[in-house]
Amino acid sequence: MKRQMKIGLLGYGVVGKGVVDIVDAHCPDLEVKYVLVRRPREELGEKAVTDFNIMLNDPEVDIIVEAMGGLSPAYEYVHAALEAGKNVVSSNKQLISYYYDELAGLAMEKKVALRCTAAVGGGIPWLTAIERGRRGNRIIGISGIMNGTTNYILDAMYTNGSDFDAVLKKAQELGYAEADPSSDIDGLDIQRKCVISSNVAFGVSIPEEQVPVFGIRNIKACDIDAAKRLGKICKMMAIARQTKDNKITAYVEPVFLPGESLEASVHDAFNLITLEGEYSGVQSFFGQGAGRYPTAYNVVEDCADLLHGIDDFYTDVIEPKSVDNAEELHPYYIRGLRSPETVKALKVINCGEGFISKPISVVEAHTIAESQAGEELFMAGILED
Repeated sequence: MKRQMKIGLLGYGVVGKGVVDIVDAHCPDLEVKYVLVRRPREELGEKAVTDFNIMLNDPEVDIIVEAMGGLSPAYEYVHAALEAGKNVVSSNKQLISYYYDELAGLAMEKKVALRCTAAVGGGIPWLTAIERGRRGNRIIGISGIMNGTTNYILDAMYTNGSDFDAVLKKAQELGYAEADPSSDIDGLDIQRKCVISSNVAFGVSIPEEQVPVFGIRNIKACDIDAAKRLGKICKMMAIARQTKDNKITAYVEPVFLPGESLEASVHDAFNLITLEGEYSGVQSFFGQGAGRYPTAYNVVEDCADLLHGIDDFYTDVIEPKSVDNAEELHPYYIRGLRSPETVKALKVINCGEGFISKPISVVEAHTIAESQAGEELFMAGILED
């Protein structure tokens, strides 16, 4: 165990600056030696560099922290760092989800650490909870609210009767949503987090494109009212389970949940993520899913874990697996379905401007949604306790 570890930091945006602030203020055993930047930063002094190779080739640098986001050049830098035998800590969910097999496998091959706790849940130590939960325990399922932007929007629409467009604009003003909010409101951010969480929880590798996703882009006040009529509340959820015969089901969609459920009490931009273990039962983790300091905190915690002897990935099992949602059945609330024949085949009862369907598979529901992509269709799974 080293007395001090030195960090090469990629990126000095929201998360990167938070990492520097926390390390400088609270971590005498860690030092940010370099920060890769694209333009001069006077406040960084000699730490600022524009050439990644400076930190890559410095034998004093133990950890490369990637806080850039996106796939390129983050992938090239992380891959090179692992090849060079350096530990890597990343907050980049898109990178880890897309290159999961390659990067986790390379870390195992080179016998170095790859940690990405901040990539799922922001300030919630979710992946480390899964890692611990796998010891002597079979994880049966994971689920939860994994995106603060969509939770903020749905909470405001439910609580204040606000219009979707107005709430989205407010979320952008508060910094919860980007200028282009597609990744959040279309569920892609949650899809990536679902993939990473499922892979670690179940010891598998599922393709990102096999996890169906339906977002809240088309939600209206009438849909929130429909949930209220049923005594439920709408939340954007990721759900994945491992069946007794080891099939993996995983999907992302809006869900009408019972008003007394734990998820229903999650307000503003907070997250709540749950795992169910064969022996541990149900455990839920609540906290801030984004933001400079909550996210940077988990990045620094990963670095501190390396300081204290963690030297691997969250699991040493990567079994390629296909997603099978054919037997995952539940009713749906559906509005805007333009096929009278399909409505007649599915409808059990009208509900506001939409209807409640008979139980159908996730595959069928998302196939219907894909057939009306770009139109005003909205659907939400209906789950009981």
